[in-house]
Amino acid sequence: MNYYMPTKVVGGENCIFENRQLFKELGNKALIVTGRTSAKKNGSCDDVVKALEANGQAYTLFDRVMSNPTIACAFDAAGVARSEACDFVIALGGGSPMDVGKAAAAAAVNPLPPGALFTTPFDKALPVAAVPTTAGTGSEVTQYALLTNDAIQSKSSLSSPLLFPRAAFLDHRYLSSLSRNTMINTALDALSHGVEGSLGVRASVFTEAAAQRGIRLFAECLPALKSRSFADPVVREKLLFAATLGGMVIANTGTLAVHALGYSLTYFKKVDHGRANALLLGAYLRFVQGKEKAAGTNRAGEILDALGMRNLDEFDAAIDGLLGDREKLTAAEIEQYAETAIHAKHIANGVIKPEKTDLLEVLTKSLGG
Repeated sequence: MNYYMPTKVVGGENCIFENRQLFKELGNKALIVTGRTSAKKNGSCDDVVKALEANGQAYTLFDRVMSNPTIACAFDAAGVARSEACDFVIALGGGSPMDVGKAAAAAAVNPLPPGALFTTPFDKALPVAAVPTTAGTGSEVTQYALLTNDAIQSKSSLSSPLLFPRAAFLDHRYLSSLSRNTMINTALDALSHGVEGSLGVRASVFTEAAAQRGIRLFAECLPALKSRSFADPVVREKLLFAATLGGMVIANTGTLAVHALGYSLTYFKKVDHGRANALLLGAYLRFVQGKEKAAGTNRAGEILDALGMRNLDEFDAAIDGLLGDREKLTAAEIEQYAETAIHAKHIANGVIKPEKTDLLEVLTKSLGG
């Protein structure tokens, strides 16, 4: 058993300004990494700037992060960090800006070409602080940076303990401007982290405590998700905490076949990451449950218990109620995506390891058209 989560987490309204001394501990000049508009719209960027100015710290804004960002985007940010002499990074947004921020923190101080950064160990990175403005990825408490890699037509994951943010700031106010679809898709991403982490070979009493609590928080918010109503700050805060708990889980367990399969849906079909995972979760849980009967275990049942559900039919109905009409894949696409996923490192993370035929079945049941 091994559990490690070194990020200091603070939360509550105005937690950035009230804990602004945490920025002072990271350096003298920040590279603020964010998307083009969302951090400005939700107020998080203004709050960070206000805190930095109160501290007497300088900053440079990199606001060119796109959805599903590329390796090139992260290296662009790293170049700005070097040219502007930034000595720490503040990442604002969903998973995309946080992934770019963490990768840029590594690339800025390690003279490696883009491809080599993912294969060559490094021993230094700029300190990172993270401000999540969606409730899904949990990247504010993980050591991962996930970036689109056109060379392999999928995503590549950069992983190092140096990429754990030093501090994470959880303020539910930044979720208030999210679209309903984004809120639902990111919440489903958080659910997938708790579910997959519970089924992993590295699951422990500590990751299970986080996973179970995160799954229960998702269940408590299910009525709001179904009604697509997020005006209640209590709901937004619960979803935000569920996402962070999910991040604490996968930081130690990794993710499983659901993520490996979902990357192709995101790359080729432009399906939102959280939605891609959710499209596959029900069929994957049926695969696991079928194998668990022979193994004499019941992890899938424990997940259903945490959700307050009696069976997978109930689970499927709840997920379908959030997803609406499902995307469809051709037989050729199903074959291609399964072939790609079976070679991913995620496959080895599961207690029950699927064969390619199992992946084909999961895809066919989920998206066969």
